[in-house]
Amino acid sequence: MDTTLSITNSSRLQVSEFILVGLPGIHEWQHWLSLPLALLYILALIANMLILITIQHEPSLHQPMYQLLGILAIVDIGLATTIMPKILAILWFDAKAISLHECFAQIYAIHTFMCMESGIFLCMAVDRYVAICYPLQYSSIVNEASVIKATLSMVLRNGLLTIPLPVLAAQRHYCSGNEIDHCLCSNLGVTSLACDDVTINRVYQLVLAWVTLGGDMGLVFASYALIVRSVLRLNSAEATSKALSTCSSHLILIVFFYTAVIVLSVTHLAGRKVPFIPVLFNVLHNVMPPAFNPMVYALRTQELRVGFQRVLGLGENVSRK
Repeated sequence: MDTTLSITNSSRLQVSEFILVGLPGIHEWQHWLSLPLALLYILALIANMLILITIQHEPSLHQPMYQLLGILAIVDIGLATTIMPKILAILWFDAKAISLHECFAQIYAIHTFMCMESGIFLCMAVDRYVAICYPLQYSSIVNEASVIKATLSMVLRNGLLTIPLPVLAAQRHYCSGNEIDHCLCSNLGVTSLACDDVTINRVYQLVLAWVTLGGDMGLVFASYALIVRSVLRLNSAEATSKALSTCSSHLILIVFFYTAVIVLSVTHLAGRKVPFIPVLFNVLHNVMPPAFNPMVYALRTQELRVGFQRVLGLGENVSRK
């Protein structure tokens, strides 16, 4: 009898939903951020859809480098769409409530897409490494089959490794407050509300970050170190310039992505004094790369610019190369 009562009381204490309060410390005027965030989201959707349509439409872009760029566009759309509709609903309609299952699903989706983006950057770095260091073997090493295998391996790696995050979060007992000082369900923000020990949650997130993001970043910069060493051995300045220009767009995106990851990690140290800074950086880190990745490639890749012109009907007079 006492055991049944204890179980009943425990179940009553379990919260049924979380409240995403938005940006901590600036609740009164945070709705003014909705317009730039909405514009960034629309830009991300339109630009990445244009990337996908252009790559599909143009036979000259049916190459591994552009196929990987198309996969990156899909990941960017997924990452932005995972968080932005809920954030805009909070800022516009004060729809702050989110069920536990929806919150845990968002935790899984955010981390999966973030790790996928890092993994695709690694695949793109390897593609450029083979193209520059082993140009004669490139077509036999990097082809459509290898792109499919690399993509599936990244999907499996990130899809499986991130499963424990929401599973561990769901096993915690949330018996007190249910307000999260955030615009989205971050793993650490959610588990900080738990009444029991969350050490395993924090340790696993740290291990996941080091294994995926940290491992990818190390391999990416190792690939570019080998690329630079190979390029510096070229006798022709023109050949050196051409080799570097083929990977400049990718290098810009990589530096931007991993710099943002490092800045986001560092800003959490200031979270207690100025709590809205890490929250704002977290939101921007999930929406800015999807919005600006296509623009960087469009500005620096001639083949893609020509493809855009044809798709948009602006390049009828542009001859096919």
